[in-house]
Amino acid sequence: MLRVADIGAGCMNVKQLEAFKAIMRSGSTTAAAARLDLSQSAVSRLLTQLEAELGLELFAREKGRLIPTPEAIGLLDSVEDAVDGVQRVQHVAEELRAGNSDQILLRIGVPHSMSQTILPLIVEEFLRDHGNVALEILSGAYHETERAVLTRQADLGFVRLPTGEAGMDTIAIARTTSVCVMPEGHRLAEKPVVSVEDLEGEPLVLLGRQRPARAEIDQMFRRVHFRPRVQVETHSVGSACAFAAQGLGVTIVNALMASHFRDLPIAIRPFRPLLWNEFGLAFAAGQPRSHAADRFAEHFRRRLIEMLRGLESEFREAG
Repeated sequence: MLRVADIGAGCMNVKQLEAFKAIMRSGSTTAAAARLDLSQSAVSRLLTQLEAELGLELFAREKGRLIPTPEAIGLLDSVEDAVDGVQRVQHVAEELRAGNSDQILLRIGVPHSMSQTILPLIVEEFLRDHGNVALEILSGAYHETERAVLTRQADLGFVRLPTGEAGMDTIAIARTTSVCVMPEGHRLAEKPVVSVEDLEGEPLVLLGRQRPARAEIDQMFRRVHFRPRVQVETHSVGSACAFAAQGLGVTIVNALMASHFRDLPIAIRPFRPLLWNEFGLAFAAGQPRSHAADRFAEHFRRRLIEMLRGLESEFREAG
């Protein structure tokens, strides 16, 4: 396994590993170069150097495309651990140079939509009473949050339950149904409750196929022998609501996230059949937690429950 201590043992350096990680996650040297703020030729050079250092072919080149080899796939987790470890060392060193060693750093992983809506309010409330805590917010897909927790890049993460990874302790904190979101003035906005049958012929905006929530929606369509007309696929509740607001289709997303995009020109209605979404907080299993992490987790749990109670009361009559 590649370790932080191994970096620099030969000619291998962190830049080479960062280039490899960026190519694996983005799929091309062009996209990786944009992520790293480097030229495409520099990224290609770093990759060539890494392959020479390791004595492995990491990508097959086919018609200008890079296809990861089995060796590349086998290396990815170790490379990510090594790069994340170096980045944590660099961050701590920066804090020490700045004289912030007494400040507690709390790293929190959340989905993109939450980082833009719910989280800023919760963080602002928390920091009123915890001025010595600094927060680093890591936003991404749920599987990325799980990975960040497992590698200790995040102290805790907001995840969808059940998780796709082992090795985590989880606390269930929220359960909510899915809702149907449509543009203002849409014909379905006249209905108190939208059913799956009402979506016949409607263009849909759905979350990406690799997400568990999408799998459940697809299963629902199969149960009622319904072939959905998917117009747009996206990867966050916020973007799904934005596409719906633009009139590109209606979407089915969880009520908690959708409720925080009411500033868009959309209508939100209960959806049937009921599709439940359960969420929780995840921590690395068997690892001690800081008091700051425990306090933030409790504050987060309490505020989220309050928000859900408000949603339940709003949809009770319609449901």
